[in-house]
Amino acid sequence: MHDIAYIALGSNLGDRDQYLARARAALAALPDTHVLAESSVEETAPVSDVPQGAYLNQMVALDTGLSPRELLEALHRIEAEAGRVRTVHWGPRTLDLDIVRFGTHIVQEPDLVIPHPQLENRDWWQRELAELGAPA
Repeated sequence: MHDIAYIALGSNLGDRDQYLARARAALAALPDTHVLAESSVEETAPVSDVPQGAYLNQMVALDTGLSPRELLEALHRIEAEAGRVRTVHWGPRTLDLDIVRFGTHIVQEPDLVIPHPQLENRDWWQRELAELGAPA
């Protein structure tokens, strides 16, 4: 069974455009998955008090046969390959990949919550979802 997953991409370190491009390519290469659509890229201010530069953000719609857990593990591998180091919560990062929505799934696990709990607080995610024609 396939679902439509909406993945948020973000980067605020190094060559931000290149990190997003590599992430899009890595997402397209996931097994039993293909990219349906990509939103525009936009620059946003960080959401934390941690001193850091602006982010480039984008949303991608994937058609995937992966489970939410399998997709999360794949996203973590892609982040690690991009040099992501998890040291400061909401700190600067080369690449951040978040599952924002995953079909009609509702997941409440310690390390995976779907829909993403910050969806209502991130207006750029809402704009990007609307651009992709995601259901409300």
